[in-house]
Amino acid sequence: MRIARFSADGEVGFAVVEGDELAVINTHPFGAITFTGARVPLDAVRLLPPIIPSKVVAVGKNYADHAREMGSEPPTTPMIFIKPSTSVVGPFTAVARPSGVEQLDFEGELAVVIGRLARNVAAETALDVVLGYTCANDVTARDQQRADVQFTRSKGYDTFCPLGPWIETELDPSDLSIVTTLNGDERQNGRTSDMVHSIPDLIAFISGVMTLLPGDVILTGTPAGVGPMVPGDVVTVTVEGIGTLTNAVIERV
Repeated sequence: MRIARFSADGEVGFAVVEGDELAVINTHPFGAITFTGARVPLDAVRLLPPIIPSKVVAVGKNYADHAREMGSEPPTTPMIFIKPSTSVVGPFTAVARPSGVEQLDFEGELAVVIGRLARNVAAETALDVVLGYTCANDVTARDQQRADVQFTRSKGYDTFCPLGPWIETELDPSDLSIVTTLNGDERQNGRTSDMVHSIPDLIAFISGVMTLLPGDVILTGTPAGVGPMVPGDVVTVTVEGIGTLTNAVIERV
């Protein structure tokens, strides 16, 4: 099942994607889903970020080839950092390059959307707390990341966490392709099976550090091939079994 969040005629809601239509649901997608009976053409709505999380927990260097392209070896335990909820935007919303940022990088990723409160979850049951999966772009001001050492500023600007186009709830995330293109040219091509730390292990580790709430998002890391983008560029992230997330780049005003 694909769950989208949308805006139409000034109203915001959740719906299940059924072909080229949205079947609107009553409230949020956590728990039993009930339908209002309303149906809306997909091309008549604006797709929003599929969820607004209380927090986005991102995982750094979770693909060995990416860790090495960044000049290091992958960490033996997950390296996590937080992106604020205000960094989240949806498909077709522009990523805005802030003034003074010299290198703005794309990082295509698989994102995990948490479906219920999770604290100290065991890896063996970790997927039970997952609502579904979506595409993500962990946008990074690379020059500021190098200057600051820690990641808060370089990863936390408004628009630096595109998510979408929807949440896929029926998916085995263990071996999916992730492809990122820049202006139609392929730049990243990896598989989730190449993760250093698996999704169940990530959920177990993170939920042992902090409580995960329904709607929270885990960015699971990016394959090799990250690189710069500039205003006028268009970046797409396609995850097998989910779809494609597309965002243009503009100057921040």
